[in-house]
Amino acid sequence: MIGFMQGRLSPPIDGKIQAFPSEKWREEFPLGESCGFQLMEWTLDHQNLWENPLMTPEGRQEIRVLSARYGIRIESATADNFMQAPFFKRKGPECEERLSDLKELIEAAGHLGLKYIVIPVLDEGRMESPREREKLREGLNRLRPDLLSAQVKFVFESDLPPQELAEWIATYEADAFGVNYDIGNSAGSGFDSSKEFEAFGHRILNVHIKDRELHGTTVPLGEGNANFDKVFQGLKKIGYQGNFILQTARAIDGDHLSALRRYRDFATSYIEG
Repeated sequence: MIGFMQGRLSPPIDGKIQAFPSEKWREEFPLGESCGFQLMEWTLDHQNLWENPLMTPEGRQEIRVLSARYGIRIESATADNFMQAPFFKRKGPECEERLSDLKELIEAAGHLGLKYIVIPVLDEGRMESPREREKLREGLNRLRPDLLSAQVKFVFESDLPPQELAEWIATYEADAFGVNYDIGNSAGSGFDSSKEFEAFGHRILNVHIKDRELHGTTVPLGEGNANFDKVFQGLKKIGYQGNFILQTARAIDGDHLSALRRYRDFATSYIEG
């Protein structure tokens, strides 16, 4: 099923391509319904994390009401808060506090019936040494019982080369951890999708649809380095049957509704083609 990333139907916040739309999040349910969507991926930021409705009982109840009213499910969330404040780059109480945030997020996601939490191991959250890799693995494995109990999985979004990512994800149990495949990020890094799917395709649980220039920024679908024919043929070949989330470029003219409709139609032509 094709869904959209929360915030793509709202004006950008502080010029960011992605941020939780704190003032407009309720409006995205009827707007999404008007576009024919039945799926949205939630977003969380480290700043004001505990004000995000996903993280409070009252907020989750309001999400349930809006989901039922407008027919839009929430099955995944992107934890940008992890990338913005990675626990494995901190020591002592601060490290434990950030791990506790993830534990609370797992519990909240379980209460709302989410399947996946996207963990971006990118930018500030990128692993920069063997020690950081090990500290990340140790910390997340401590949360594995919570993931299993909540029936939620962490899906990693990474810019590691295909074989390196395959070897890395193999150190995490498949019952609680998988891969979020981002078409744009892979294209921007110049990776060959056929080699990626051969290496770790069996661990892909969620897909982000976007386009990027080679070693550059996010651009409208079809204007970057992504080979969508090859990618979608490859996903069909490995039997991928999960969700597709539009994490696309923002509308320059501010008409976010029309832009998302165009992107939805673009993606549908490949998924159903």
